[in-house]
Amino acid sequence: MPGFFGQPQKAEGAGSGWIIDKDGLIVTNNHVVEGAESVTVTLADGRTFPAQTVHADAYSDLAVVKIDARNLTALSVGNSSQLRVGDWVVAIGNPLGLGISAKEGIISRLGVSLQDSSGQTLYDLIETSAAINPGNSGGPLVNMAGEVIGITSIKIAATGVEGMGYAISMKTAGPIIQSLINPGYVTRPWLGIESELYTVNEWLASRYNLPVDKGALVTQVTADSPADKEAGIKPGDVITGFDDEEITTAEELIQAIYSSQIGQEVKITFWRGKTKTPHTTYATLAKSPPP
Repeated sequence: MPGFFGQPQKAEGAGSGWIIDKDGLIVTNNHVVEGAESVTVTLADGRTFPAQTVHADAYSDLAVVKIDARNLTALSVGNSSQLRVGDWVVAIGNPLGLGISAKEGIISRLGVSLQDSSGQTLYDLIETSAAINPGNSGGPLVNMAGEVIGITSIKIAATGVEGMGYAISMKTAGPIIQSLINPGYVTRPWLGIESELYTVNEWLASRYNLPVDKGALVTQVTADSPADKEAGIKPGDVITGFDDEEITTAEELIQAIYSSQIGQEVKITFWRGKTKTPHTTYATLAKSPPP
């Protein structure tokens, strides 16, 4: 962050996490560690460890941190598929950086989709009335058996809004965490355009003279990707359909790609230039390359 006279200035931040393996594997949120030059883990007993490795996935807002520690007490993982609205839960974390605390609440809703502060949509969230504050991010949401059923991620902070905290369900987080542990990154279906997409609206359509006022604007195509080699997609194209589903936003397109299967052939509808009708093309989704 900038300091006086615009010179660079380091800043510190605090978040929460939980031990998933006795040999030093810690689960937290991506936004807790994202952009950090160094990550330090302080355990409940006061011991402090520098992170040996940090593997993170921005799309799911999850990260796994490895520290050089042995024989730690790991938390058990519960079955979030069995949760019901009204079930009691406890959010554990480090709110405001003041130390570990626990706050009780109930499950308010299940299967919630919500945008975080960066505009990224998170899916299959658990809404809870348990108090969640800055610093809780990455901490566990546990059931009455002490099993982790969610990972605290975001909180709505607005005038008149209280008692609405959110956690990523372990049903969604579990496979991603395992991928971050080994091989260290998440493999998803890949088209080769996902890195730079913009949602088309009336202003963008007018500003860049686009043929439609909704869809996903492609600004970058990875060389030799399915989008490049098979589909012939080019920067400036606007994708409005994916496998016969309408696409109105960049987020809808990304979710549609990630919800497909590696090796699946998909139909893509797009507009190019000043054409009066859309184009149709096909591509076979590949496995996403390592980061």
